[in-house]
Amino acid sequence: MITIKQINISEKRGIAKHSVDKAEIIGTGIRGDSHAGDWHRQITILSDESVKKFEKETGRKTKSGEFATNVLISATDIKEVRLGDRFVLNNAAVEVTQIGKEPHYYDSPVLKETGWNIMFDEGMFCKVIKTGAISVGDRVEYIKKPLKIHIITLSDRAYRGVYADKSGPKIKEKLEEHYMDTETEITSQIMPDDKESLKKSLEEAVSGYADIIFTTGGTGIGPRDITPEVVTGFCEKLIPGIMDHIRIKYGQIIPNALLSRSVAGIKEKTLIYSLPGSVRAVDEYMNEILLTLDHLIKMAYGGSH
Repeated sequence: MITIKQINISEKRGIAKHSVDKAEIIGTGIRGDSHAGDWHRQITILSDESVKKFEKETGRKTKSGEFATNVLISATDIKEVRLGDRFVLNNAAVEVTQIGKEPHYYDSPVLKETGWNIMFDEGMFCKVIKTGAISVGDRVEYIKKPLKIHIITLSDRAYRGVYADKSGPKIKEKLEEHYMDTETEITSQIMPDDKESLKKSLEEAVSGYADIIFTTGGTGIGPRDITPEVVTGFCEKLIPGIMDHIRIKYGQIIPNALLSRSVAGIKEKTLIYSLPGSVRAVDEYMNEILLTLDHLIKMAYGGSH
């Protein structure tokens, strides 16, 4: 069972937090804490497992509030936590909006002393979902959000209803088969081959904590085929190997497969794959993508295995 081990607050920013036995979580954070406010980092949570890792690797014992975290919980594996996951703290609830942050020395004595503050790597920053009172010793429930996947079909004619979209449903079918034992939330949309519409949909999916986005269509060389350019410009990092492998593998059988301009990449923690528009190509691409997809999801959230 996970429990609250410490509650820490500071009345002013730039000073060390001190421990209290109980606190009230209000709509902006913990009442009386200087970091409460109308933003996405209202409450910070750190796992005792992370603290023990720090102590083991530095050979240094830590003091209450030293990592400037509001709530220290007894144990949870940070590698399993994703954006959008929730922690129920007694009768209050918070949602994870950020994991780790850029280090700063001005208010982190432990960082100055050791060169490391585990909070900057494994601290969980949260926004309040439900208010309530918390006390040291209260039970904590960790609730994983469903795996969120968004599918975008780009086709002028499918959008106008000239023919039914088949590639988007094929992606969904392959995902449901692969994740039959995993709670998933799969949403789909059809849109015309339009740069601004695609960019807006990508932005909305990422801001909604989508784990994966699949696009299908618009990867050819026609004047309306804009998907690879938009996805490439949108991603922070590209993952070229998977698409190169697929092109070479199927290009040996069907030379036209080498002409696909499909790309893959990542934006924040959302994986993005742009697939061709044919059902056959979708089937082939998904067979290869699903071999590494689970590993990539873990990597996106900081896992190394």
